[in-house]
Amino acid sequence: MKHSGWPALRQLDGDPFALGKAAQSARSEELEPRTKSADRIVKSICPYCAVGCGQNVYVKDERIIQIEGDPDSPISRGRLCPKGSATRELVQSPRREYRVKYRRPYGSSWEELPLERAIDMIADRVIATRAQTWEDRSADGAMLNRTMGIASLGGATLDNEENYLMKKLYTALGIVQVENQARI
Repeated sequence: MKHSGWPALRQLDGDPFALGKAAQSARSEELEPRTKSADRIVKSICPYCAVGCGQNVYVKDERIIQIEGDPDSPISRGRLCPKGSATRELVQSPRREYRVKYRRPYGSSWEELPLERAIDMIADRVIATRAQTWEDRSADGAMLNRTMGIASLGGATLDNEENYLMKKLYTALGIVQVENQARI
C-alpha cells in the first residue's frame, strides 16, 4: 500500500514513528548536505580557546564551505561551541578587515596604515612606556624590575602556543599584568 499524500497516512507504510520516509517531503528528499560537494576535508583545531576542539574543514575550490566538529577528536568528540561552529566567518567573512586601521588621538575617523608602520609605532610606544614607568626597587629597597605601565589581555582566538610566547615576551619586558580571556 503506497501513501504519498498526508504524512499520517505515510506512517502506515512501515514507518509508524515517522522517523524515515513518513517524515520526508518532496523538497526534503531533494536536499543534500553542504559537505557533499567538498573537494577535500582538512583536519584542524578550533582557534578560539585553549580546549583544542577538533574540526573537519570542508573545502571546495580552495574555499571553506563548512566547518563541523571532528567525531574522531578525543577532546571534543564531534562537538563545537557556537564560536567554533562560526569559524568559517573568521577566515572568509566579507566584512573581515585585511588592512591596519588607525585612529589618531582625538581623531574622528580611521585611516589605513602599512603594516610595517603600525608595528614600528607599537614598538616605539612599548619602549617609551617601559622606560617611563620602569621600577627597579620598591620604596623599602626590595628589587622589583618591572613596569606597571603596560598590561596585556589576550583574546579568545589565541592558542596555547601563542599565549606561551606572549607571556615569555611580556616577562622579558618586565610586564607583570598579563591575563587571557580564552573563555566563551
